[in-house]
Amino acid sequence: MGEKNKPSQTWTDFENLVCFPISCRSLPHSCSTLRGKIAALYNSFTSKPLKEHIFPPLMDMLIYFNFYKAPFLVDLKKPESKIPHTVNFYIRVEPRVMLGIWHTVPSCRGEDAKGKDCCWYEAALHDGNPIIVYLHGSAEHRAAPHRLELVKVLSDGGFHVLSVDYRGFGDSTGKPTEEGLTADAICVYEWTKARCGATPVCLWGHSLGTGVATNAAKVLEEKGCPVDAIVLEAPFTNIWDASVNYPLLKIYQKLPGCVQVLMDALRKDRIVFPSDENVKFLSSPLLILHGEDDRTVPLERGKKLYEIAHDAYRHKERVKMVIFPPGFHHNFLYKSPILLKTVRDFLSEQWA
Repeated sequence: MGEKNKPSQTWTDFENLVCFPISCRSLPHSCSTLRGKIAALYNSFTSKPLKEHIFPPLMDMLIYFNFYKAPFLVDLKKPESKIPHTVNFYIRVEPRVMLGIWHTVPSCRGEDAKGKDCCWYEAALHDGNPIIVYLHGSAEHRAAPHRLELVKVLSDGGFHVLSVDYRGFGDSTGKPTEEGLTADAICVYEWTKARCGATPVCLWGHSLGTGVATNAAKVLEEKGCPVDAIVLEAPFTNIWDASVNYPLLKIYQKLPGCVQVLMDALRKDRIVFPSDENVKFLSSPLLILHGEDDRTVPLERGKKLYEIAHDAYRHKERVKMVIFPPGFHHNFLYKSPILLKTVRDFLSEQWA
């Protein structure tokens, strides 16, 4: 009798139980929170000049150019399609940063390397052949043709080469920053030193990579672990100085006040790469290579860096600069018939 007299459920009750789950009952509060976040973002945006929203990201794009991932349609996990006796592997630098690296062994070990896995290549770092950690310039990735040609020359010369894609380049995860690229280089260098025994390891930086190399070398020097050697190919003094001559930025130089705005953006983003200051604190053997007809980073920048380093080094014989005749521009020093001998002679003398 009691059951028959129990009122039936109303449409409102049905809506509450079925159509509107418990999580949706807090909708007014969620909307209020969302409105607060939108207001905060709006206030943050309007509190700064428009140029502060535009130019720092623009400078990031122009300096690193990592969004240009040429050559395209290359499977970075399969390096053997581009360069022999090479294996692909990854190193985790931070929880969300994984670096893609190609390890090319010396050509004299090419036959031994056939069909071998990453473990064999890692063990090969202990074979006594010198090792180069190659830090490339802006744009593209470790399979760029001019980078592969340099690696082949070094491999034929008896070097192991670890070609690193910084965070945000190639298939490496993360976003590029000066601090991040420096951490990447340090991580790869220390990883290599932990596996190579007494075999010397050289940091080789090209263009933007020269700033990464000197940053990393300074940090390692401060840790009491000087880099075994440093090669700087087409270096600049600092990024502010280099940016004035950077091809993509020359477009903006004719616009009134634009250069100053871009420089301010570099400061805001803390992009400096101060090689001219870093070399004052180094003791590692330092070889500077520069092409006479380099239009991307003019020869004068390399000469200036050499003068600063030579003045600062206590042992002057540890610093050397070699200038290559016209014909090699910014990316093609590997074509010089004297490149390999120049590098081997310098390193052999320093490591004797």
